[in-house]
Amino acid sequence: MTAAGAATAALAPALTACGSDGPGSGTKKLKLIAADYGDNPSNSSKKYWDALVRDFEDQHGKIKVDVEVYSWTEVDKKVADLVAAGKAPDLAQIGAYADFAAAGKLYSADQLLTVPTQAEFIASIEKAGEVHRVQYGMPFVSSTRLLFCNKEHFDKAGITKAPETWDELQAAAKKLQANGVKIPFGLPLGPEEAPAETMMWFLAADGGYTDANGLYTIAHAENVKALEWLRDELVAKKLTGPLDPARTNRQEVFDAFCKGDVGMLNGHPTLMQQADAKGIKYITAPLPGIKGKSKSTMGVADWMMAFKQNGNRDAIGTFLDFVYSTKNVLDFTGQYDLLPVTSSASAKMAADPARKKLKLFLEQLESAEFYPADKTSWAAVSKAIKEKIGSTVKNGGDATSVLSEIEREANSLETASAGR
Repeated sequence: MTAAGAATAALAPALTACGSDGPGSGTKKLKLIAADYGDNPSNSSKKYWDALVRDFEDQHGKIKVDVEVYSWTEVDKKVADLVAAGKAPDLAQIGAYADFAAAGKLYSADQLLTVPTQAEFIASIEKAGEVHRVQYGMPFVSSTRLLFCNKEHFDKAGITKAPETWDELQAAAKKLQANGVKIPFGLPLGPEEAPAETMMWFLAADGGYTDANGLYTIAHAENVKALEWLRDELVAKKLTGPLDPARTNRQEVFDAFCKGDVGMLNGHPTLMQQADAKGIKYITAPLPGIKGKSKSTMGVADWMMAFKQNGNRDAIGTFLDFVYSTKNVLDFTGQYDLLPVTSSASAKMAADPARKKLKLFLEQLESAEFYPADKTSWAAVSKAIKEKIGSTVKNGGDATSVLSEIEREANSLETASAGR
């Protein structure tokens, strides 16, 4: 793909000496801070970035890139601390961009990327990177969610296909329960990923966190109905097993599924890798909805962003055009069983027989709904969901009250943000 520098040279401001090797050197130095998707040194993301940077610098001798990789538990704070100290990196590949965009610290995507590169982003994901209809968050990788079903348990219980409605899901869970399955349906509403699990059920009820105009709709009737159904039709009937959903984290349920203790659960592509390693036979299917297959599933994206502070716009754009080449996108997503964020890479993955298990996840991506990550209030709202949502599915839980409280807090935060 064409380097961004050629397309934007006429528009770019003169580059300062900041980030160069010294007067007259003509060499730019970029700093990228990235998240580590590996779980041990042998599959650390550092290896990917080191190889990519070597290839890039071979082709662009006047631009050097220094990449620091941090675990997910520390990378967001690392970037925030650097920005607060006036030492922003040129690039950050982390989980959220909205606060930096709202503070005017980021380049927009169209200031950096060539038109062909920007046009490659899958539309549903690109939109999730916009603040006031301007894209500041460039998606880096994505994933969607599907229903996972233990095939052996389904066969023994006489269940012939994955459920498509909530009534069918409950009927299947009852059969699994009668057949001795420890956890007929795994429901992780604990703090690890409560916002994700909650969002999937909201979408399946034709609800969601926001409406088409981006306004919070957390307490709407569809969302209340979803939580009340979980409380009365799954949890109260012991179809979620002995675990307390309010305290159950996603990885606990994933681990139980990989031990053969779970009949059904909502999962993302990484669960396939874990289940395959343990020899679990499973099927995947679109999420069941209140009356039929859910119209959309939840999508998750991690973000690349570029800071203005050092004035290296053209060098950053050149590097990002390289990062988003089809080969480099597929090299990264293939290593971690994640989904590409560009149309060409997605089409190539879909046509690859070795990646056929990911095809259904890819198909869901075009219509996926994403967290309202463009809102500066979202981090606090997500925290409130983690703390409070589990109580709604307990005996006597009041979904209307809890959701109304979270929505009031969300709107208050949005109002405060708009007034800054």
